[in-house]
Amino acid sequence: MSSALDRARSVLRERFGHEDFRPGQTEAIASVLEGRDSLVVLPTGGGKSLCYQVPALVLPQLTVVLSPLISLMKDQVDALTARGVPATYVNSTLSAGEISDRLARVQRGEVKLLYVAPERFDLGTTAERLRAVGVSLLAVDEAHCVSEWGHDFRPSYLRIAQVRERLGWPHVVALTATATPHVREDIIAQLRLERPQTIISGFDRRNLRYHVIPTRTEADKDEALTTILREHEGLAIVYASTRRNVERIAHALDRARIPALAYHAGLDDAHRHEVQERFMREEVRAIVATNAFGMGIDKSNVRLVIHHAMPGTLEAYYQEAGRAGRDGAPADVFLLHAFQDRFMHEFFIKGSYPERSLIEEVYASLLRGADASGLVDVDPEELARRLRTKTTAREVEGALRILAQAGAMRTDPEDGGAVQIRLLATPARIKAELSGEPMEIGLLRALWRAAGDALNDGAIVNLDGLPPGFGGAMGTIPLLESLERRQFLTWRRVGGGTRVASHRRGLGGFAIDWAMLDRRRRAELAKLDTMQQYAYTKGCRRFFVLRYFGDPAARQSCGGCDNCLGTHRPLAQPAPKPERRPARARRGAGGGETREPLPDDQVALDGEELALLGRLKALRTSIAREERVPPYVVFPDRALNAMALRRPRSLATLSEIPGVGPARLDRYGDRFLELLRSG
Repeated sequence: MSSALDRARSVLRERFGHEDFRPGQTEAIASVLEGRDSLVVLPTGGGKSLCYQVPALVLPQLTVVLSPLISLMKDQVDALTARGVPATYVNSTLSAGEISDRLARVQRGEVKLLYVAPERFDLGTTAERLRAVGVSLLAVDEAHCVSEWGHDFRPSYLRIAQVRERLGWPHVVALTATATPHVREDIIAQLRLERPQTIISGFDRRNLRYHVIPTRTEADKDEALTTILREHEGLAIVYASTRRNVERIAHALDRARIPALAYHAGLDDAHRHEVQERFMREEVRAIVATNAFGMGIDKSNVRLVIHHAMPGTLEAYYQEAGRAGRDGAPADVFLLHAFQDRFMHEFFIKGSYPERSLIEEVYASLLRGADASGLVDVDPEELARRLRTKTTAREVEGALRILAQAGAMRTDPEDGGAVQIRLLATPARIKAELSGEPMEIGLLRALWRAAGDALNDGAIVNLDGLPPGFGGAMGTIPLLESLERRQFLTWRRVGGGTRVASHRRGLGGFAIDWAMLDRRRRAELAKLDTMQQYAYTKGCRRFFVLRYFGDPAARQSCGGCDNCLGTHRPLAQPAPKPERRPARARRGAGGGETREPLPDDQVALDGEELALLGRLKALRTSIAREERVPPYVVFPDRALNAMALRRPRSLATLSEIPGVGPARLDRYGDRFLELLRSG
């Protein structure tokens, strides 16, 4: 074994430029090279990837790495290739030809490390082809995803034991940065690890200082964020909960003259790469990002990680906070906490794991609304309005997903050639208005020959069965669309849509694991409670974290968190709101006249502003009619007055108007901004 470990150290120096392994890495790599199943728990920044990358170059055959992070596979493979490591990846971003070429390289023995998503083994013969090549090691990255008690459970990970069997039962190294004792037990059971060696390097990052700043509002958080960035030096990662918040916060930092960039999945690949590279080159002070940023990013000198909103689990928080101070130098992590932060997480948990009573009510509503063929309308918002229970469209979406997984409903593809056509125009009108359009006249004649008088009431016609001169469905549909616009006929595709499996079959006839749903909901809510308890604890925050992860190094006092340092800031009283223009006169205490700010909805609008207000109200009325709700549900009058007065030009500035909350901004913001920009 000593010779294999010596070869591993040689690989580490020659290919990766490190003199020796970090704590935990030596034990992990020795276990892997001994041919033992291994569970490796190293903190973020602890160098988990080397625990399979180095052995891959020592072991005789292929190392397969299962990773859920498709977006980062290319970056990791590019970094390995630059070091002379023969590595590649196969995932859904590649064409069939590219996948075939890469697997051919693997079969020729030109690759030592192959990164694959677990879903790749669901179809085709990938596993069998790799088994023929020979697999020395199966590395399972982000192994907590296999446990339903983990903070990022992924059902595709439950199939990894089957993948292992199809690969010929290679030895496994499972790696994670965040696993409680319960999750570690679950990983071992789900992956069917045999007498595994468990290597746990301390969770404690002694160079990190933990702080929680209580806040009430988003404005409080923005103010606290700018204060932190002005009082502390160095690069910063600011984590926000949604894409919209990322954009808004980056905009607010720019206004405060703090150079910042936004990073989220809504950016195109080129823009996202540019933002990442500018941060890596330290051209900006801060990057504002959703939680995906930082995974696999080797930026060691981040001095600040600031959570603008509370994550849903302590595991997620600790993993993201751990992206600070990876160079071992002192770094600070801040949580800007407001009690209402938990509401968004509860919203998503209830959407992912709805109550049984809601699923049953949704199913009953589908049965009532299904036509004779079982076709149903599955618009979540419309269904939510029809239910007796007060619920949200997201919860209904969750119920529909569970019903579909159980087979209680199915979505059929449309039959491309079959359409239902109803003729509206009389023969006289057709002759008078289409006499100069031979293709349209010819199509109507062909339809009449196919369906006859039934065309007047609506007949099913197979467009691919019409004479070849019309080009089948592809050539005919543009003609049908043209004739429909001019009200000669109406048409719709036949087939497709969502259907209930049976009008008479109760939910008891479908395989729904109610106990699992209940278990998952309770587990997620318990994790949320733990995260909030961390924010409110008056004791040592480091002790709270280490005790949660079962680290024996936990001590009652650390001298490195706001509670132990005595720097914790209690919730401040709300500051007086700044004055806005214009103001109304009132008598001061000395008899003189002072100015008192007027609310936006009491400001007298001028002629141009009144005209804009009229257009805003017309748009609101139109939307209210579309959605069959009172106009104030779209936006209250005071919000429209403020829009006419302030004329916002971005979602960030629109969000600052009273009465424009996150839900309204998401639902109606773009349509109102379009009008405001044009006006």
